[in-house]
Amino acid sequence: MKGISAVIITRNEAHNIARCLISLQLLVDEVIVVDAQSTDGTARIATEHGAKVIVRAWTDYADQKNFANTQAQGPYLLSIDADEAISAALRTSLVQATKDGLSGAYRFARLTNYCGTWVRHGGWYPDDKVRLFPKQHGRWKGEHVHEELQLDPGTPVHELAGDLLHYSYPTVASHKERIERYSDLHARKLLAEGKRPGLLKRMFSPWVKFIQGYVLRLGFLDGKAGYSIACLSARAVHLKYAKLQRLREEGT
Repeated sequence: MKGISAVIITRNEAHNIARCLISLQLLVDEVIVVDAQSTDGTARIATEHGAKVIVRAWTDYADQKNFANTQAQGPYLLSIDADEAISAALRTSLVQATKDGLSGAYRFARLTNYCGTWVRHGGWYPDDKVRLFPKQHGRWKGEHVHEELQLDPGTPVHELAGDLLHYSYPTVASHKERIERYSDLHARKLLAEGKRPGLLKRMFSPWVKFIQGYVLRLGFLDGKAGYSIACLSARAVHLKYAKLQRLREEGT
């Protein structure tokens, strides 16, 4: 027994879930998949790969993950997304940590594949994430977007070598689609916080975002992928503030 339960939330991830589950084989005692009523066969594929699948209507990211955590039996949770996979180097580190005896929580780098290119600049790497933690000492927070793991005070966090591979954007179109969806969530979050960005901020923030990622954080070293990321990241900032302004005008 390794004492680790892998926990995944899904919604229409048939194109990703098998790769994720295969990378977890022999690393964990069980895999819990909480599926938000997928229509593309995600639940079937997960079941075929040995996961315990629980179908649950979508609420929000933090709530889905916290519910999934309650379904796990192990004292340690490995939280992983359907579009992620454990690299060979990270697998070695996880095996060794398990042999040594788990204590506290564990952080490791996440490396994103963008349209076939592994992105190492522009602020996208190492993108450190705490993903292995004691079940009783961690909980996800955040009602809108970008849920965050909150550990109990005093929980030590250890670094593990190796990358969590993130197959986030297979096409530029998929990046644009996610920007549209996430900018809605960001705008509503800012509205709930009472934020009132002025005209200058709305005008110049997208340009600052582009320069920051493409120039200052060396995004240009990732070639075509780096340029696309910088442009679309700037667009995401523009949409976020434009949608916030529209929500304020509509009084939503």
